[in-house]
Amino acid sequence: QVRLVESGGGSVQAGGSLKLSCAASGYSDNRYYIAWFRQPPGKGREGVAGIDRSGEASYADSVKGRFTISKDNSENTVYLEMNGLEPEDTAMYYCASDVWVDPWYEESEYMYWGQGTQVTVSS
Repeated sequence: QVRLVESGGGSVQAGGSLKLSCAASGYSDNRYYIAWFRQPPGKGREGVAGIDRSGEASYADSVKGRFTISKDNSENTVYLEMNGLEPEDTAMYYCASDVWVDPWYEESEYMYWGQGTQVTVSS
């Protein structure tokens, strides 16, 4: 059974930084794709960033240059480092995973989801 557990959310002021973690368990190896999604209040879920088994990263245009996704295969953990946070980044952040996804930002491609971690950015 694959399990994803997010941590690291919190409240910051605009311009601040946070680093989210997603710990994955239940996979027999590290050949899976993990992505971060977010759901702002009253809106749908959107893909933020994803990383494949080789470490190649993809980003939504809205976070390019501010967010960095990385993966520690030895710990089966994916990180999302968020800098230059803006009030518009306020959302529940989820990590999602599956063996193969295309495109990475389509939430219906993912079978496994974490419970989410809240990020709140005040102006």
